[in-house]
Amino acid sequence: MTGLMREGDPVRRLEVLRGTTPPRPHDARAIAALAANPGCSRRALMDGAGIDKDAAARHLGFPAPFGQSPFAITRGNAFETLVKADGCAELLRMLRELLGLPIAEVAYHDVENVGAHLRHAHTRALIDRAARDGGEGAPSPEAGAGATAPPATETAGPGEAVSTAGTLYDHPLLSLRIAGHTAYLEPDVVAFQLGGRFRIVEIKSFPVIDGQADPSSVAAAARQAAVYVLALRTMLEELGHDPLMVAHDVILVCPENFANRPVATLVDVRKQLAVLRRQLDRMTTLDRLLDGLPDELTFDLRPDEDGRPTRPVAELSDALRRTTARYAPDCLSTCDLCFFCRDEARQEGASDLLGRQVRDELGGVASVAEALGLADGTRDPAEGQEEIARLLRNAERLRRECLT
Repeated sequence: MTGLMREGDPVRRLEVLRGTTPPRPHDARAIAALAANPGCSRRALMDGAGIDKDAAARHLGFPAPFGQSPFAITRGNAFETLVKADGCAELLRMLRELLGLPIAEVAYHDVENVGAHLRHAHTRALIDRAARDGGEGAPSPEAGAGATAPPATETAGPGEAVSTAGTLYDHPLLSLRIAGHTAYLEPDVVAFQLGGRFRIVEIKSFPVIDGQADPSSVAAAARQAAVYVLALRTMLEELGHDPLMVAHDVILVCPENFANRPVATLVDVRKQLAVLRRQLDRMTTLDRLLDGLPDELTFDLRPDEDGRPTRPVAELSDALRRTTARYAPDCLSTCDLCFFCRDEARQEGASDLLGRQVRDELGGVASVAEALGLADGTRDPAEGQEEIARLLRNAERLRRECLT
């Protein structure tokens, strides 16, 4: 993937958009949120420039209520500790059941033991060694988990011999280029198991009750896991290995029912991967979006010596409105600027407020007032709106028949 950090006009334009503040680093949640609304030009520009959207939203008077409660954070940490206890013994039990692993034990590496400044390099070395040792004689990436391999030998600490037939890497540190900036990412666990396959393990504290979990929580977890899959595939490709050694189905671990007993399931993230790749490619080719903006446009907050923004709110608001947003109710859980964009959509009476499905079904009808006018016949359809106008008038006729 090519980045924007090269000599040329797009780099300067993004620096002008960001202004005097340093670029904000991306984490896995922020990168996953890119896939939640890939059509939003405003978000693509701000994330491409590394702008702190939370600081901008607060200065505008539209702070987003993001973040978990201390209770939720404590519960999540306790559940992750349970899953990883005794060298991930509980996780290994679930992997045996889920994937049908014939191995009795695995090697365990806590990458965090080497220190923060060495974790990324150490992760690359471990993944490279596992790919070289385990890739020989491996089945194709589409092979199932039922392949067999000799049992793994458990190791005690870094630097000792490792059998990579089954290895769990705890606290690995991956990286991904986002519009020219390097984002460092820490998946919960990377499992290297049979036949040269890597699998991302994502541990979440939302419950699975009677075999069902909250769909929005699962979707968010899948988007975040897709970021890790892409980062690990990128690392393998950089090391000269087949990126498809990383499985597209990730292992999601959640508490079962109302107890703290963990349960694992496979989640296919190919759709999320495709959306994420498109959005990241879009962020590395922002020239088209930048060409439609005035040269002097900036989202700079102009912080003072204490870091407090000094730019007039009306001026910043006007600058943001020069870009095109694609608001949807889902933005309320993924984007720091959600309340600002919702207020903008309300002022315009945009059909975006009704949700993505309604907006897409309305086609080229941009506002609620326009849709109502087409439905009751007080507005003539523009070119290309004839079909949706007919459907809206039929819907209005049925509504009146039901009310009379």
